[in-house]
Amino acid sequence: MSISRAATGGMLLCRAEPLAVRPPAHLLRVRLLLAPAGAWSVLVPEDKPWRDGPETVMEVLSGWGSAIALGTDRPVLSLCWEGGRTGFALAGGFRRTVSYAWDVTGRPAGEPDAMRALSARLGLDPVLDLEELERLTRPGSDPAVDGEARLLALVALLSRAGLALPPGLAPGEPADRLRAAARVAPGVETLEWSGWRDAVRAELDAAERGPLGPWVRGPRARLLGAAHVAAGAPLLAWAVRRRSPGWATAGAVLLAHGTATLAYDRARARHPT
Repeated sequence: MSISRAATGGMLLCRAEPLAVRPPAHLLRVRLLLAPAGAWSVLVPEDKPWRDGPETVMEVLSGWGSAIALGTDRPVLSLCWEGGRTGFALAGGFRRTVSYAWDVTGRPAGEPDAMRALSARLGLDPVLDLEELERLTRPGSDPAVDGEARLLALVALLSRAGLALPPGLAPGEPADRLRAAARVAPGVETLEWSGWRDAVRAELDAAERGPLGPWVRGPRARLLGAAHVAAGAPLLAWAVRRRSPGWATAGAVLLAHGTATLAYDRARARHPT
């Protein structure tokens, strides 16, 4: 498959079902297309938010991925491509985000332990799968193995972890074509912002009725809410200073979620029914 090196776009892959991904993704306050992808979920932006600020596609999606990973407690992989450069960022709750990238010729650039962290956090085979991942970090003489080919190889390997992208959703596609394919994906839904109060209340109400109930109401909920506030406030302040919209969104989501969790717990304690 030949893909234009001028293509720009990205997607988010979360190792959780759409039902779990929907609430934290909703809090990002951006229009997203959410669809099942095997044992994963895939999120595709409806717009091109990287056009509105100084951040790259990777920086924008990495911030979103961190927010969703914190909300789901599951790994989120941000896949990005821009001007021939491709790469990924792996977020995992409060764990450090790791990233890796390739230039247009396939020359690697990234953290030395990125592939090892990817293999461990996604539960891949620590020998065979890790060996294939590390092969993607070695410069080669084959001109066909460019950055786009390496990102596609990474996605193909993730099929062993249950990833099955819907037809037409392939890394490297232009954002418009990617969005068009996502709109007709089986089980797709559009996430639209309806306000903090409605979104957070709906998320907490649904969570209280499920297995996560103890984390929504009671001592665990208060502990989790305080932790989110403690992490979100400094992250938001840092992002504002750095003029980083992607990380500002992650900080705002954490702060809003923590504040809402604490308020919800107090309100339910006063009115238990």
